[in-house]
Amino acid sequence: MNIKHYCLVCGVSGCKSSKADAVYHQLLSAGDSSGLSGEVQIVKTGCFGLCGQGPILKILPDETLYVGVKPEDAEEIVKEHLVKGKPVERLMYKTPKETKPGQSYRKQLRLVLRNCGVIDPENIDEYIARRGYTGLEKALSQLKSEDIIEELKISGLRGRGGAGFPTGLKWQFTAEAEASQKYIVCNADEGDPGAYMDRAVLEGDPHSIIEAMTIAAKAVTASHGIIYIRAEYPLAISRLEIALRQAREYGLLGENILGSGLHFDIELRLGAGAFVCGEETALLASTEGKRGMPTPKPPFPAVKGLFGKPTVINNVETLANIPLILDRGGAWFKSIGTEKSPGTKVFALTGKIENSGLVEVAMGTTLREIVYDIGGGIRDGKKFKAVQTGGPSGGVITTDFLDTPIDFDSLTAIGSMMGSGGMIVMDESDCIVDVTQFYMEFCVDESCGKCAPCRIGTRRMQQILNRISKGTGTLDDIEKLKSIGLATQKASLCGLGQTAANPVLSTLKYFEKEYLEHIEQRKCRAGKCKDLVSYTIDAEKCIGCTVCARKCPVHCITGERKTAHTIDQSKCIKCGACLEACKFDAVKIA
Repeated sequence: MNIKHYCLVCGVSGCKSSKADAVYHQLLSAGDSSGLSGEVQIVKTGCFGLCGQGPILKILPDETLYVGVKPEDAEEIVKEHLVKGKPVERLMYKTPKETKPGQSYRKQLRLVLRNCGVIDPENIDEYIARRGYTGLEKALSQLKSEDIIEELKISGLRGRGGAGFPTGLKWQFTAEAEASQKYIVCNADEGDPGAYMDRAVLEGDPHSIIEAMTIAAKAVTASHGIIYIRAEYPLAISRLEIALRQAREYGLLGENILGSGLHFDIELRLGAGAFVCGEETALLASTEGKRGMPTPKPPFPAVKGLFGKPTVINNVETLANIPLILDRGGAWFKSIGTEKSPGTKVFALTGKIENSGLVEVAMGTTLREIVYDIGGGIRDGKKFKAVQTGGPSGGVITTDFLDTPIDFDSLTAIGSMMGSGGMIVMDESDCIVDVTQFYMEFCVDESCGKCAPCRIGTRRMQQILNRISKGTGTLDDIEKLKSIGLATQKASLCGLGQTAANPVLSTLKYFEKEYLEHIEQRKCRAGKCKDLVSYTIDAEKCIGCTVCARKCPVHCITGERKTAHTIDQSKCIKCGACLEACKFDAVKIA
């Protein structure tokens, strides 16, 4: 075959939900009808990062990127682009207006996501063609266990699950522990709201995790690996199963791997979606068939982990860096990012952002660059308010800190944290109290209840926030939130409780005025707290078009055509449908 074009169709969960599979099959059909079956190869691949604009299609070798492709567009793409050589301009990716041409990608450095959107994740040969398993081959044939760990220590790689603990040091603890059995565990229990970095890696590049875990097995002399993954990730599970089967067939898993004498295999364990199982001791308990609840440390899992045996636990993103470090060297990795936070970080950039999706940047990149240069700025011309990093465990970053370099220590210094990589952008239409209440409700629901500080502290903070949002809060509630938050931080058993108060404490630090408005003025400036909001119609601006009345779900708006309308406050449920429907700025929030 003489392949002239490669059509790469995003085949991960986000795009699949937008009918990417139908696009793929329509391309196959249109290609066959046009007689291109021997000239065009159509492949499902991983995430391109432009998740808000899927389905995505990339055509090689000309690097044309199509977004928002519908199944009915497939025939036009084949006939115009693949047959005539004329790209379909209306579907081509256009850089957001606030961003310089090409900046969305140029400012990124895709190491963890290096193969996502490039290879067929269900084809081991394509992974190998991009130097896949080269790091493993080197580890097995050229390096001793201590050499592998030393290379990791030179690299300065820190855990990407949130804590930022040095990976080489963690592996060293397990390597030095005496035991007849050791384990390698991949934490793929990604539970932060809005976060899907690990899912993207597992769906787009599963062999990178298998290779990394096998390298870890050589480094610490482990014989068994477990990938603990939430059952809500069916596509990632399917592709891991395919990759595991292929690795065994190629002699890269199982007995005497590549003739090295290493015996190591991996199995999948499905989690039930408990957020607390992202904490390593709770994850291990769940893996053992127990209720997922954290245990006091020490002893740490590196010394006494799964079934009481020494266990290396790393999250997906951490492991995805390992093959590169072994292949290219620890010094190479250390040269990227900052001195204390080498390498890159993947973020799920979501919220009120023009260009939402996955971004991977070198550590030290500023928040301003991520939000404006890569993300394209705030949607609909509204003003930036804050960014929530670290999910329910993190804090908010305000305009004053937009030029803060993104790394472990800098974020901690301003009251936030890296977390696993969720990054939710808020604009002026967001209510800080409402957002904080959402995160606290999440923590209350996900707390395992084992320790009183977390079980009681998160519940009390949630109750106080609820009062404030309803306009029944008092000034004393501000001090109560601070004292309960600090107590919860200091006394909780695991990371969930220790960080649950971060959104409360950071928003009080930077947005206390907005809390006071809710308490003293019974006012929600963003109009999100329904008990503090009422909708009215400006009679001078209302032209009597009746659109608002027709959109109102409870029919509380009355008025004749071409006359000013009114809202019956006793019936209004404060849904905001009238505000969204009005094109004449006649509906107001009071």
